[in-house]
Amino acid sequence: MQTFVQERDGDLLIIGADGGLNRDTAHQLIEIVGRHVDSGAQSIIVDCSKLQVISSAGIGALLQLHRAMKHRGADVRLACVSGLVVQALRLMRLDGVFAISGDVNAARLSFRPAP
Repeated sequence: MQTFVQERDGDLLIIGADGGLNRDTAHQLIEIVGRHVDSGAQSIIVDCSKLQVISSAGIGALLQLHRAMKHRGADVRLACVSGLVVQALRLMRLDGVFAISGDVNAARLSFRPAP
């Protein structure tokens, strides 16, 4: 998996996940997000539009990331989750843990305070 920063706008961070999220690649995601949270990011969107496969270790890493970010006052949301990845999240009932949006723009709007 390749993880890359798509956008950083103040406290909003959009991370792209490409390929597969498994035991060998999960640390990369946690490390990148952790660095940005240390520098002030509070709203994190993981764009999963190019994420094709997720293993149980990858799901564990997302949960670890969710807990760690929540402890730091940050919020993690997933966007563009599809295929086997969304099936795995639903099977494990993690769609109730993570806010999942159909696209990055919808995830971005979900961080805005209600009027």
